[in-house]
Amino acid sequence: MSWSRRFAPDVLNLKKVRAHHLLRAMKHRNYRIFFMGEVVSLSGLWMQRVAMSWLVYRLTDSAFMLGAVDFVGQIPVFFLGMFAGVVLEKMDLKKVIFLCQGLSMVHAFVLAFLTLTGRVEYWHIIILSSMLGVVNAFEIPARQAFVVHLVDKSEDLGNAIALNSSLFNVARLLGPSLGGLIIAAFGEGICFVINGLSYFATLAALMIMKLRECRGDRDGPPRRVIEGLREGLVYVKGFSPIRNTLMALVVISFAGIPYLVLLPVFAREILSGGPQTLGFLMAASGIGALAGSIGLALRRSPVGLGKIMAFSMSFFGISVSLFSLSRSLTLSMFLMVFVGLFMVSSMVSCNTFIQTLVDDNKRSRVMSLYIVSILGIAPIGSLNAGWLASMFGAPLTLAGGGVVCVAMGIILWKQHPGMWEAALPVYRRKNMVK
Repeated sequence: MSWSRRFAPDVLNLKKVRAHHLLRAMKHRNYRIFFMGEVVSLSGLWMQRVAMSWLVYRLTDSAFMLGAVDFVGQIPVFFLGMFAGVVLEKMDLKKVIFLCQGLSMVHAFVLAFLTLTGRVEYWHIIILSSMLGVVNAFEIPARQAFVVHLVDKSEDLGNAIALNSSLFNVARLLGPSLGGLIIAAFGEGICFVINGLSYFATLAALMIMKLRECRGDRDGPPRRVIEGLREGLVYVKGFSPIRNTLMALVVISFAGIPYLVLLPVFAREILSGGPQTLGFLMAASGIGALAGSIGLALRRSPVGLGKIMAFSMSFFGISVSLFSLSRSLTLSMFLMVFVGLFMVSSMVSCNTFIQTLVDDNKRSRVMSLYIVSILGIAPIGSLNAGWLASMFGAPLTLAGGGVVCVAMGIILWKQHPGMWEAALPVYRRKNMVK
């Protein structure tokens, strides 16, 4: 394209339209405030994540111990997540998130104190991780259900979900790369301090929002937890688009996502690097993830999301398997871009598909099942991956997980026509498609 053509009025107008469409959820004040607070908070969280992984591996030199920490940190989501969704339907989500963010900040500062004073031991990390897991069992489904209250127009919900993912992956790009440099220069403790301070951004954002009470089911009759859980499970079981999507998430969470747990092993043992290498690998994954999020944020319609899920899941598995074979840092970083891209494309398309289909009076319960399918199953996969890596090596473990994800993607592709046929009446009722 020539220089004059590149800046022609029609080209510039098209770029403005695309930029406006990409950021259309930002016109909603409450969403915009929450988004800005999360930019800071999530960057600190990813910084802590890379620091935690490196600290555990430095203390134990064990891939299994890495998997065990991830297991105890997320298994509470498996046991509490489904019940949390029923409880949250009658609670103010804003207050729940505020309380959980405060508890997470205390967790970060305690971990920072133990690390900076040289008192930290592996059992400290296990206990603190399990406590944070209990907090996350309530906060994460609350956060997922909270998004719908931040946008006033239902047609902007898909964009808000995709922008949330973009935000998550911007933080995933910045946090690990900064974390790797800080660990090398000052140690892991400073990363925990920074994460603790970063929670003030989200707390401040929640305080200045103008929202009425954010309850999932304000007008519904009181229900017992077990009864509400049973209703949610029956609803999911009888609606194939959501049921099949959750099943696909279970597979990718068990077989694919544990690649994150094994990255310290690849950084130090396979690529002969240090914390900077781990940070670079995670940042490369973040670049791809950001690209995938932006691509989905530009979509105007839920049409085709099922195909994107199937395609992304298959190529995520292929990318993970190829990464497991690499012994070059440059090639590994290149492949990690695609790992991040297809992982996030899988997750965001699944999230958007579910959020745009689910009935509002069942949203918290279904999003709890969504969280259980990801974070509740992932620790079991992480523990399994850590055990397999200690027996057969990290590369073979990762390659096997990639193959399983490819198989799930193929199954999802075959199921897509029936899923779309069942979803179409719901989208028509919600005026999302003609």
